[in-house]
Amino acid sequence: MKKYRKWIQISVLTIALLIGGYSIGSAVFKPDKSVKIGSMAPEFSLATLDKHVHQLSDFEGKSLVINFWGTFCPPCVNEMPALQKQYDQWKEDNVVVLGINLSESTITVKNFINQHNITFPIVIDNNDQIRKKYNVQYYPTTFFIDSSGVIQDKFIGEMKEQDIINGINKLVGL
Repeated sequence: MKKYRKWIQISVLTIALLIGGYSIGSAVFKPDKSVKIGSMAPEFSLATLDKHVHQLSDFEGKSLVINFWGTFCPPCVNEMPALQKQYDQWKEDNVVVLGINLSESTITVKNFINQHNITFPIVIDNNDQIRKKYNVQYYPTTFFIDSSGVIQDKFIGEMKEQDIINGINKLVGL
């Protein structure tokens, strides 16, 4: 019996090592599909509150600031006035601010927009499909995309107005 016990222990250890090696190898060698600075922005198609559909391709030739946000997120709420101010300043110069709300109800988002006088386009990612495409893990997350559709910068967390200005300046070459 002792003879078989040793073989069983060796077999279990071998299997554990094979599974561990496979797991580590899969994690290290799997293709990196994350959205990075310098990569093309993933395409999307999302509707505004009034059912107007926006796609990334609609903004071709324009610089785009995409902000993933939610009303439940204090840093998201804090940066909204600065985003609105920069939208007002740049909207005539082919720079668009686009808010992508993270699956909240239309009523909640409408109330927030009205309460905070937000006029830049807001779309709702109802099934988190675009959040996942952009690999957004934390809120707010903002992408600065140039007129060719290339991500020039990414900011995770609450932006101050100067952060937004710096990101837009990169897009317009200032």
